[in-house]
Amino acid sequence: MSAARFTSRQLWIALLAAITGFCAYTAIFAYRKAFNVAPFEGHRLFGTDYKVVLVVTQIAGYMASKFYGIRFIAALSRVRRHWLIWLLTGIAWMAWLLFALLPPPYNFWCLALNGFPLGLIWGIVFSYVEGRRTTDLISAALAVSFIFASGLAKTTAQWVMNAWEVSEYWMPFTVGCIFAPALILFVWLLEKIPPPDAEDKLQRMDRQPMAKTDRRALLRGFLPGITVLTVIYILVTILREVRDSFMADMWRESGVTFLPGVFARTETLISLVILVLIAVMIWLRNNFRAFMLAHGIMLAGFCTALLATLFFRQQALPMYYWMLLVGLGLYMVYIPFNSILFDRFIAAFRFNGNAGFLIYIADAYGYLGSVAVMVGAGVMAGRVNWLEFYTQLVMVAGVTGIAGTLAAMWYFWRKRLQHEEGQPVRHQA
Repeated sequence: MSAARFTSRQLWIALLAAITGFCAYTAIFAYRKAFNVAPFEGHRLFGTDYKVVLVVTQIAGYMASKFYGIRFIAALSRVRRHWLIWLLTGIAWMAWLLFALLPPPYNFWCLALNGFPLGLIWGIVFSYVEGRRTTDLISAALAVSFIFASGLAKTTAQWVMNAWEVSEYWMPFTVGCIFAPALILFVWLLEKIPPPDAEDKLQRMDRQPMAKTDRRALLRGFLPGITVLTVIYILVTILREVRDSFMADMWRESGVTFLPGVFARTETLISLVILVLIAVMIWLRNNFRAFMLAHGIMLAGFCTALLATLFFRQQALPMYYWMLLVGLGLYMVYIPFNSILFDRFIAAFRFNGNAGFLIYIADAYGYLGSVAVMVGAGVMAGRVNWLEFYTQLVMVAGVTGIAGTLAAMWYFWRKRLQHEEGQPVRHQA
């Protein structure tokens, strides 16, 4: 099939939508991840380190919202979504205010209140951009926003504590104040993005809310493949959450001089590489080829993270480049799940629905795995050496992820052959 062609107006709309989505989610992300840069030392709770309790509590709230979001996002109406984003982010912000006002360590539960509303926002934001011929470009910018935003939030948080002498307990709320104007502006601009046109719906399917029968029919038709993809996503979600939550701790444990700006540098470089890698797929019109190419990117990501860690453990790779390459590798797997993978899957196998349903299935179990790993590390091992723990985790996930990605490619290739031969794929409700 020939390469996709676009008018200059279509490309401009896509570019503006990409910038808007990137800026909106960058602002939203600051309400979740800024606190990770602080050590939160001096307290223990439930027999484990206080910071581990904070991280696990937030992820548990986030995980609960993902399970709730499987149905909520699948059935989401496309009306007044910007008000819903503002409301959910506002609740998360007020949770940080409570966290600052209540005495530690008994303020830990505020992070569950913060995590739950934020867990629903990705599906709402993604509903603005899916189902378009330009979705690859827009969703690439949207998805890399949380790589860049993670570094920006941590750098801003460190600056707030150093320059303004704000305590680590008031820092998350203060960072929220800084990002509030951007949040209001860019979420409002999201609502102004034109909806998919007739050609978009013809090539990428019309994205509609999914009833219970639609969701069950999709799972029955593709359950083995979706299960394998979910296992892969569990692995990279664990890697991402540990890296995101304890990257500062790993730098300290390595003995390398820790500079606040290092977060912004590594995550900005990763963001640019991933953005180009995913965005160029806008020109690939054949949906199944794009779907398989996304698997190829994921396979390369697991190989990159695994090889970088092997060299690092042999002291053949400095800390900075190891952190950079591992981050690049895991996001080469993570970003397709949150951008092009399920969007192209729907278009390739031609069924009505939305990508949010599948994204939230993967997310729910991904965060369940993250909670399990962090609880196990924090409770069973006491005080964890996060650097050693993470290098071992990357190697296990790398080997397992390579095998899983190859299995998924084989499964969906067989499904495509059945579809072309006229055999039922069983995805119709």
